[in-house]
Amino acid sequence: MNHAGSESTQLPLDLTSSSAEGSRPVRPLRVLLVEPSYKAKYPPLGLMKISTYHKRRGDEVVFYKGTSAEVRDRGWEIIYIATMFTYQWKGTIDTIKFYQRQKGNARIIVGGILASLLPEDLDSETGLAPMVGLWPQVDRLPPDYSLFDGLCQYPMRDASIGYTTRGCVRHCAFCAVPTLEPEFVPYIPLQPQIDGSKTHLILLDNNVLASPEFPRIIQDVRTCGFQAGAKLNGRQRHVDFNQGVDVRLLTEEHMRLLSTIAIHPLRIAFDHIELRDTYVEKIRLAHRYGIRRLSNYVLYNHHDTPDDFYRRLRINVELNEELGLSIFSFPMRYIPLDAKQRGYVNNPHWTRQQLRGVQCILHATRGVVGPRMQFFDKAFGRNEEEFKHIIERPEDEIFYRDRMPPFGSVPR
Repeated sequence: MNHAGSESTQLPLDLTSSSAEGSRPVRPLRVLLVEPSYKAKYPPLGLMKISTYHKRRGDEVVFYKGTSAEVRDRGWEIIYIATMFTYQWKGTIDTIKFYQRQKGNARIIVGGILASLLPEDLDSETGLAPMVGLWPQVDRLPPDYSLFDGLCQYPMRDASIGYTTRGCVRHCAFCAVPTLEPEFVPYIPLQPQIDGSKTHLILLDNNVLASPEFPRIIQDVRTCGFQAGAKLNGRQRHVDFNQGVDVRLLTEEHMRLLSTIAIHPLRIAFDHIELRDTYVEKIRLAHRYGIRRLSNYVLYNHHDTPDDFYRRLRINVELNEELGLSIFSFPMRYIPLDAKQRGYVNNPHWTRQQLRGVQCILHATRGVVGPRMQFFDKAFGRNEEEFKHIIERPEDEIFYRDRMPPFGSVPR
Protein backbone atom coordinates (compact mmCIF):
# COMPACT_ATOMS: atom_id res chain seq x y z
CA MET A 1 0.00 0.00 0.00
CA ASN A 2 1.01 3.61 -0.46
CA HIS A 3 0.44 6.42 1.96
CA ALA A 4 -1.87 9.02 0.48
CA GLY A 5 -1.98 12.10 2.64
CA SER A 6 -0.24 15.14 1.23
CA GLU A 7 0.35 16.57 4.69
CA SER A 8 2.81 13.82 5.61
CA THR A 9 4.77 10.91 4.26
CA GLN A 10 5.03 9.20 7.65
CA LEU A 11 3.30 5.96 8.52
CA PRO A 12 -0.21 6.40 9.92
CA LEU A 13 0.98 4.61 13.06
CA ASP A 14 4.38 4.08 14.61
CA LEU A 15 4.99 0.46 13.65
CA THR A 16 8.30 0.36 15.51
CA SER A 17 6.92 1.44 18.87
CA SER A 18 6.18 -0.91 21.70
CA SER A 19 2.49 -0.18 21.19
CA ALA A 20 2.63 -2.10 17.91
CA GLU A 21 3.73 -5.16 19.88
CA GLY A 22 0.99 -4.77 22.45
CA SER A 23 3.33 -4.10 25.40
CA ARG A 24 1.36 -1.05 26.48
CA PRO A 25 -2.30 -0.07 26.06
CA VAL A 26 -3.28 1.59 22.79
CA ARG A 27 -6.53 3.21 21.77
CA PRO A 28 -8.30 0.98 19.24
CA LEU A 29 -8.94 2.58 15.87
CA ARG A 30 -11.82 2.08 13.45
CA VAL A 31 -10.32 1.02 10.11
CA LEU A 32 -12.02 0.52 6.75
CA LEU A 33 -10.30 -1.42 3.94
CA VAL A 34 -11.69 -0.82 0.44
CA GLU A 35 -11.14 -2.52 -2.90
CA PRO A 36 -12.78 -0.90 -5.96
CA SER A 37 -15.41 -2.99 -7.70
CA TYR A 38 -13.22 -4.17 -10.58
CA LYS A 39 -13.05 -7.92 -11.17
CA ALA A 40 -10.14 -9.59 -9.39
CA LYS A 41 -9.07 -13.22 -9.42
CA TYR A 42 -6.93 -12.85 -6.30
CA PRO A 43 -7.80 -11.07 -3.07
CA PRO A 44 -5.91 -7.82 -2.28
CA LEU A 45 -2.82 -9.09 -0.51
CA GLY A 46 -1.73 -5.64 0.69
CA LEU A 47 -5.04 -5.07 2.45
CA MET A 48 -4.84 -8.54 4.00
CA LYS A 49 -1.46 -7.73 5.58
CA ILE A 50 -2.64 -4.30 6.74
CA SER A 51 -5.61 -6.04 8.34
CA THR A 52 -3.24 -8.32 10.27
CA TYR A 53 -1.31 -5.32 11.55
CA HIS A 54 -4.39 -3.45 12.75
CA LYS A 55 -6.04 -6.49 14.31
CA ARG A 56 -2.85 -7.16 16.26
CA ARG A 57 -3.17 -3.63 17.61
CA GLY A 58 -6.72 -4.43 18.68
CA ASP A 59 -8.29 -2.17 16.06
CA GLU A 60 -11.72 -2.69 14.51
CA VAL A 61 -11.21 -3.69 10.85
CA VAL A 62 -13.92 -3.89 8.17
CA PHE A 63 -13.48 -4.77 4.48
CA TYR A 64 -15.77 -3.52 1.71
CA LYS A 65 -15.59 -4.02 -2.05
CA GLY A 66 -16.96 -1.14 -4.07
CA THR A 67 -18.81 1.91 -2.79
CA SER A 68 -21.47 2.33 -0.13
CA ALA A 69 -22.56 5.61 1.46
CA GLU A 70 -23.80 3.75 4.50
CA VAL A 71 -20.40 2.08 5.00
CA ARG A 72 -18.44 5.22 4.13
CA ASP A 73 -20.11 7.39 6.79
CA ARG A 74 -19.68 5.16 9.84
CA GLY A 75 -17.04 7.40 11.38
CA TRP A 76 -13.81 5.64 10.40
CA GLU A 77 -10.44 6.98 11.51
CA ILE A 78 -8.41 5.44 8.66
CA ILE A 79 -9.63 4.35 5.21
CA TYR A 80 -7.25 2.31 3.06
CA ILE A 81 -8.08 2.03 -0.66
CA ALA A 82 -6.31 -0.55 -2.85
CA THR A 83 -5.63 0.01 -6.55
CA MET A 84 -4.66 -2.43 -9.26
CA PHE A 85 -4.12 -1.85 -12.98
CA THR A 86 -3.65 1.61 -14.49
CA TYR A 87 -6.25 0.91 -17.19
CA GLN A 88 -8.83 0.72 -14.37
CA TRP A 89 -8.15 4.42 -13.81
CA LYS A 90 -11.67 5.83 -14.06
CA GLY A 91 -13.37 3.35 -11.76
CA THR A 92 -10.53 3.59 -9.24
CA ILE A 93 -10.54 7.40 -9.17
CA ASP A 94 -14.33 7.41 -8.85
CA THR A 95 -14.00 5.11 -5.83
CA ILE A 96 -11.37 7.31 -4.17
CA LYS A 97 -13.44 10.46 -4.70
CA PHE A 98 -16.51 8.71 -3.34
CA TYR A 99 -14.76 7.97 -0.05
CA GLN A 100 -13.32 11.47 0.07
CA ARG A 101 -16.92 12.67 0.47
CA GLN A 102 -17.14 10.99 3.87
CA LYS A 103 -18.99 12.78 6.65
CA GLY A 104 -16.24 12.07 9.14
CA ASN A 105 -12.55 13.00 9.23
CA ALA A 106 -10.91 9.72 8.31
CA ARG A 107 -7.38 9.74 6.98
CA ILE A 108 -7.38 8.18 3.48
CA ILE A 109 -4.43 6.02 2.46
CA VAL A 110 -4.19 4.78 -1.13
CA GLY A 111 -1.88 2.07 -2.43
CA GLY A 112 -1.28 -0.64 -4.99
CA ILE A 113 -0.08 -0.85 -8.57
CA LEU A 114 -1.89 2.14 -10.07
CA ALA A 115 -0.93 4.43 -7.19
CA SER A 116 2.71 3.34 -7.45
CA LEU A 117 2.95 3.79 -11.22
CA LEU A 118 0.97 7.04 -11.53
CA PRO A 119 1.52 8.87 -8.23
CA GLU A 120 1.63 12.37 -9.74
CA ASP A 121 -1.50 11.77 -11.79
CA LEU A 122 -3.32 10.46 -8.75
CA ASP A 123 -2.18 13.45 -6.68
CA SER A 124 -3.36 15.85 -9.38
CA GLU A 125 -6.74 14.14 -9.66
CA THR A 126 -7.51 13.58 -5.97
CA GLY A 127 -5.13 15.73 -3.93
CA LEU A 128 -3.64 12.58 -2.38
CA ALA A 129 0.09 12.01 -2.76
CA PRO A 130 0.87 8.29 -2.72
CA MET A 131 4.05 6.87 -1.27
CA VAL A 132 5.30 3.91 -3.29
CA GLY A 133 5.60 0.54 -1.64
CA LEU A 134 4.09 -1.46 1.21
CA TRP A 135 5.83 -0.59 4.47
CA PRO A 136 8.48 -3.28 5.26
CA GLN A 137 7.11 -3.83 8.75
CA VAL A 138 3.72 -4.64 7.27
CA ASP A 139 4.94 -6.52 4.20
CA ARG A 140 6.50 -9.26 6.34
CA LEU A 141 3.28 -9.90 8.27
CA PRO A 142 1.07 -12.90 7.40
CA PRO A 143 -2.08 -12.14 5.40
CA ASP A 144 -5.41 -12.04 7.22
CA TYR A 145 -7.24 -14.84 5.40
CA SER A 146 -10.38 -14.28 7.50
CA LEU A 147 -10.86 -10.75 6.13
CA PHE A 148 -13.35 -11.84 3.44
CA ASP A 149 -15.27 -14.47 5.42
CA GLY A 150 -18.92 -14.25 4.43
CA LEU A 151 -18.18 -11.45 1.96
CA CYS A 152 -16.33 -11.58 -1.38
CA GLN A 153 -15.71 -14.98 -2.91
CA TYR A 154 -12.51 -14.70 -4.90
CA PRO A 155 -11.87 -17.54 -7.40
CA MET A 156 -8.58 -18.42 -5.67
CA ARG A 157 -9.97 -18.41 -2.14
CA ASP A 158 -8.65 -21.88 -1.22
CA ALA A 159 -4.98 -20.92 -1.48
CA SER A 160 -2.32 -19.38 0.72
CA ILE A 161 -0.75 -16.43 -1.10
CA GLY A 162 2.70 -14.99 -0.56
CA TYR A 163 6.26 -14.32 -1.68
CA THR A 164 9.56 -16.09 -1.14
CA THR A 165 11.51 -13.28 -2.89
CA ARG A 166 10.86 -9.72 -3.94
CA GLY A 167 11.89 -7.84 -7.07
CA CYS A 168 13.65 -8.97 -10.23
CA VAL A 169 17.19 -8.75 -11.57
CA ARG A 170 15.96 -7.82 -15.05
CA HIS A 171 14.56 -4.51 -16.28
CA CYS A 172 12.24 -5.44 -19.15
CA ALA A 173 10.74 -2.40 -20.86
CA PHE A 174 7.19 -3.74 -20.61
CA CYS A 175 7.35 -4.65 -16.91
CA ALA A 176 6.32 -2.65 -13.83
CA VAL A 177 8.36 -4.67 -11.33
CA PRO A 178 11.42 -2.33 -11.30
CA THR A 179 9.10 0.42 -10.07
CA LEU A 180 6.94 -1.65 -7.76
CA GLU A 181 9.76 -3.73 -6.23
CA PRO A 182 13.05 -1.94 -7.04
CA GLU A 183 15.18 -3.97 -4.62
CA PHE A 184 15.79 -7.67 -5.19
CA VAL A 185 15.25 -9.57 -1.92
CA PRO A 186 16.56 -13.14 -2.38
CA TYR A 187 14.76 -14.84 0.50
CA ILE A 188 11.59 -14.36 2.56
CA PRO A 189 10.51 -17.09 5.04
CA LEU A 190 7.41 -18.88 3.80
CA GLN A 191 5.99 -20.46 6.94
CA PRO A 192 4.47 -17.27 8.47
CA GLN A 193 2.50 -16.66 5.26
CA ILE A 194 0.78 -20.05 5.21
CA ASP A 195 -2.79 -20.78 6.29
CA GLY A 196 -2.77 -24.49 7.08
CA SER A 197 -6.45 -24.87 6.18
CA LYS A 198 -5.85 -23.80 2.55
CA THR A 199 -5.31 -26.54 -0.01
CA HIS A 200 -3.09 -24.73 -2.49
CA LEU A 201 -0.13 -22.32 -2.51
CA ILE A 202 0.22 -19.34 -4.85
CA LEU A 203 3.60 -17.59 -4.88
CA LEU A 204 3.87 -14.17 -6.52
CA ASP A 205 7.67 -14.03 -6.90
CA ASN A 206 8.67 -12.06 -9.97
CA ASN A 207 11.91 -13.95 -10.62
CA VAL A 208 12.44 -16.69 -8.07
CA LEU A 209 15.17 -18.39 -10.14
CA ALA A 210 17.39 -15.33 -9.72
CA SER A 211 17.70 -16.14 -6.03
CA PRO A 212 20.79 -18.06 -4.85
CA GLU A 213 18.47 -19.30 -2.06
CA PHE A 214 16.26 -21.26 -4.47
CA PRO A 215 17.12 -24.68 -2.93
CA ARG A 216 16.20 -23.29 0.50
CA ILE A 217 12.95 -21.88 -0.89
CA ILE A 218 11.99 -25.27 -2.33
CA GLN A 219 12.79 -26.90 1.00
CA ASP A 220 10.49 -24.38 2.71
CA VAL A 221 7.71 -25.30 0.27
CA ARG A 222 8.12 -28.98 1.09
CA THR A 223 8.31 -28.32 4.83
CA CYS A 224 5.00 -26.46 4.61
CA GLY A 225 3.36 -29.60 3.22
CA PHE A 226 3.51 -29.02 -0.53
CA GLN A 227 5.85 -31.80 -1.59
CA ALA A 228 5.13 -33.67 -4.84
CA GLY A 229 1.96 -35.75 -4.50
CA ALA A 230 0.84 -34.00 -1.29
CA LYS A 231 -2.84 -33.98 -0.41
CA LEU A 232 -4.98 -32.16 2.13
CA ASN A 233 -8.30 -33.68 3.19
CA GLY A 234 -8.10 -36.02 0.22
CA ARG A 235 -7.52 -33.23 -2.31
CA GLN A 236 -4.37 -32.92 -4.38
CA ARG A 237 -2.34 -29.85 -3.40
CA HIS A 238 -0.94 -27.47 -6.01
CA VAL A 239 1.95 -24.98 -5.96
CA ASP A 240 1.84 -22.16 -8.50
CA PHE A 241 4.71 -19.71 -9.05
CA ASN A 242 2.08 -17.52 -10.60
CA GLN A 243 4.31 -14.92 -12.24
CA GLY A 244 6.25 -17.62 -14.06
CA VAL A 245 9.89 -18.69 -14.02
CA ASP A 246 12.59 -17.11 -16.18
CA VAL A 247 13.37 -19.54 -19.01
CA ARG A 248 16.80 -17.92 -19.44
CA LEU A 249 17.79 -18.88 -15.89
CA LEU A 250 16.10 -22.28 -15.74
CA THR A 251 18.68 -25.06 -15.27
CA GLU A 252 18.36 -28.82 -14.94
CA GLU A 253 18.97 -28.51 -11.18
CA HIS A 254 16.15 -25.97 -10.93
CA MET A 255 13.87 -28.37 -12.79
CA ARG A 256 14.87 -31.27 -10.53
CA LEU A 257 14.01 -29.20 -7.47
CA LEU A 258 10.70 -28.06 -8.96
CA SER A 259 9.79 -31.69 -9.62
CA THR A 260 10.02 -32.40 -5.86
CA ILE A 261 7.10 -30.08 -5.03
CA ALA A 262 3.44 -30.13 -6.05
CA ILE A 263 4.05 -27.75 -8.96
CA HIS A 264 0.82 -27.33 -10.94
CA PRO A 265 1.21 -25.73 -13.36
CA LEU A 266 4.78 -24.81 -14.16
CA ARG A 267 4.53 -21.36 -15.77
CA ILE A 268 7.19 -20.21 -18.24
CA ALA A 269 6.93 -16.92 -20.13
CA PHE A 270 7.48 -17.06 -23.91
CA ASP A 271 7.60 -13.35 -24.70
CA HIS A 272 9.95 -13.34 -27.71
CA ILE A 273 10.30 -15.66 -30.68
CA GLU A 274 14.08 -15.32 -30.26
CA LEU A 275 13.74 -17.51 -27.14
CA ARG A 276 12.29 -20.39 -29.18
CA ASP A 277 15.21 -22.82 -28.93
CA THR A 278 15.75 -22.18 -25.22
CA TYR A 279 12.04 -22.41 -24.52
CA VAL A 280 11.59 -25.71 -26.39
CA GLU A 281 14.66 -27.15 -24.65
CA LYS A 282 13.21 -26.34 -21.21
CA ILE A 283 9.79 -27.77 -22.06
CA ARG A 284 11.50 -31.03 -23.01
CA LEU A 285 13.44 -30.85 -19.75
CA ALA A 286 10.19 -30.49 -17.79
CA HIS A 287 8.87 -33.57 -19.60
CA ARG A 288 11.95 -35.57 -18.58
CA TYR A 289 11.36 -34.67 -14.94
CA GLY A 290 7.73 -35.73 -15.02
CA ILE A 291 6.15 -32.26 -15.05
CA ARG A 292 3.12 -32.61 -17.31
CA ARG A 293 0.95 -29.57 -16.58
CA LEU A 294 2.45 -26.32 -17.89
CA SER A 295 1.28 -22.84 -18.68
CA ASN A 296 2.90 -19.92 -20.40
CA TYR A 297 2.39 -16.21 -20.83
CA VAL A 298 2.69 -15.04 -24.43
CA LEU A 299 3.20 -11.27 -24.76
CA TYR A 300 1.98 -9.67 -27.97
CA ASN A 301 1.63 -6.14 -29.38
CA HIS A 302 5.00 -5.10 -27.94
CA HIS A 303 7.78 -5.56 -30.51
CA ASP A 304 6.42 -8.73 -32.12
CA THR A 305 4.51 -9.37 -35.35
CA PRO A 306 1.28 -11.35 -35.87
CA ASP A 307 3.38 -14.07 -37.53
CA ASP A 308 5.73 -14.66 -34.62
CA PHE A 309 2.83 -14.44 -32.13
CA TYR A 310 1.08 -17.21 -34.04
CA ARG A 311 4.26 -19.28 -34.20
CA ARG A 312 4.76 -19.07 -30.43
CA LEU A 313 1.23 -20.30 -29.83
CA ARG A 314 1.60 -23.12 -32.34
CA ILE A 315 4.92 -24.28 -30.87
CA ASN A 316 3.13 -25.09 -27.63
CA VAL A 317 0.40 -27.06 -29.35
CA GLU A 318 3.01 -29.01 -31.33
CA LEU A 319 4.92 -29.81 -28.13
CA ASN A 320 1.67 -31.01 -26.57
CA GLU A 321 1.07 -33.35 -29.46
CA GLU A 322 4.64 -34.68 -29.47
CA LEU A 323 5.22 -35.09 -25.72
CA GLY A 324 1.73 -35.77 -24.41
CA LEU A 325 1.82 -32.70 -22.17
CA SER A 326 -0.89 -30.26 -21.22
CA ILE A 327 0.38 -26.76 -22.01
CA PHE A 328 -2.10 -23.89 -21.84
CA SER A 329 -1.08 -20.54 -23.28
CA PHE A 330 -2.28 -17.19 -21.93
CA PRO A 331 -1.80 -14.40 -24.50
CA MET A 332 -1.09 -11.09 -22.74
CA ARG A 333 -1.71 -7.96 -24.80
CA TYR A 334 0.91 -5.28 -24.15
CA ILE A 335 -0.43 -2.13 -22.50
CA PRO A 336 1.97 0.70 -21.52
CA LEU A 337 2.63 1.14 -17.81
CA ASP A 338 0.94 4.56 -17.83
CA ALA A 339 -2.12 3.63 -19.91
CA LYS A 340 -5.40 4.69 -18.31
CA GLN A 341 -7.54 2.54 -20.56
CA ARG A 342 -7.28 -0.55 -22.69
CA GLY A 343 -6.94 -0.48 -26.46
CA TYR A 344 -3.33 0.61 -26.94
CA VAL A 345 -2.21 0.39 -30.58
CA ASN A 346 1.24 1.70 -31.42
CA ASN A 347 3.07 -1.31 -32.78
CA PRO A 348 3.72 -0.78 -36.51
CA HIS A 349 3.35 -4.52 -37.10
CA TRP A 350 -0.23 -4.71 -35.77
CA THR A 351 -3.44 -2.97 -36.81
CA ARG A 352 -6.32 -2.11 -34.53
CA GLN A 353 -8.49 -4.57 -36.48
CA GLN A 354 -5.97 -7.41 -36.01
CA LEU A 355 -5.71 -6.79 -32.26
CA ARG A 356 -9.48 -6.72 -31.99
CA GLY A 357 -9.60 -9.96 -33.97
CA VAL A 358 -7.28 -11.66 -31.47
CA GLN A 359 -9.50 -10.43 -28.63
CA CYS A 360 -12.56 -11.90 -30.37
CA ILE A 361 -10.90 -15.31 -30.57
CA LEU A 362 -9.75 -15.13 -26.95
CA HIS A 363 -13.22 -14.08 -25.84
CA ALA A 364 -14.55 -17.33 -27.28
CA THR A 365 -11.75 -19.36 -25.63
CA ARG A 366 -12.03 -17.44 -22.31
CA GLY A 367 -8.53 -16.08 -22.69
CA VAL A 368 -6.84 -19.46 -22.93
CA VAL A 369 -5.22 -21.28 -25.84
CA GLY A 370 -5.79 -24.98 -25.22
CA PRO A 371 -3.43 -27.88 -25.90
CA ARG A 372 -5.21 -29.66 -28.77
CA MET A 373 -4.20 -29.15 -32.39
CA GLN A 374 -7.69 -29.65 -33.85
CA PHE A 375 -9.10 -26.89 -31.66
CA PHE A 376 -6.13 -24.61 -32.33
CA ASP A 377 -6.44 -24.98 -36.11
CA LYS A 378 -10.12 -24.11 -35.90
CA ALA A 379 -9.68 -21.10 -33.61
CA PHE A 380 -6.40 -19.60 -34.88
CA GLY A 381 -5.92 -21.10 -38.32
CA ARG A 382 -3.62 -23.73 -39.83
CA ASN A 383 -0.80 -21.32 -40.68
CA GLU A 384 0.27 -17.69 -40.38
CA GLU A 385 -1.64 -16.62 -43.49
CA GLU A 386 -4.88 -18.17 -42.32
CA PHE A 387 -4.41 -16.62 -38.86
CA LYS A 388 -4.08 -13.13 -40.34
CA HIS A 389 -7.05 -13.80 -42.58
CA ILE A 390 -9.12 -14.65 -39.50
CA ILE A 391 -8.13 -11.68 -37.35
CA GLU A 392 -8.68 -9.20 -40.16
CA ARG A 393 -12.33 -10.17 -40.59
CA PRO A 394 -15.29 -8.32 -39.04
CA GLU A 395 -16.20 -9.39 -35.52
CA ASP A 396 -19.40 -11.23 -36.46
CA GLU A 397 -17.53 -13.28 -39.04
CA ILE A 398 -14.94 -14.28 -36.43
CA PHE A 399 -17.58 -15.29 -33.89
CA TYR A 400 -19.85 -17.08 -36.38
CA ARG A 401 -17.33 -18.35 -38.89
CA ASP A 402 -18.94 -21.81 -39.15
CA ARG A 403 -21.95 -20.19 -40.79
CA MET A 404 -19.79 -18.55 -43.48
CA PRO A 405 -18.19 -21.14 -45.81
CA PRO A 406 -15.89 -18.69 -47.63
CA PHE A 407 -14.21 -17.82 -44.35
CA GLY A 408 -11.87 -20.81 -44.36
CA SER A 409 -10.86 -20.50 -47.97
CA VAL A 410 -7.26 -19.54 -47.35
CA PRO A 411 -4.98 -22.32 -48.65
CA ARG A 412 -2.48 -24.21 -46.50
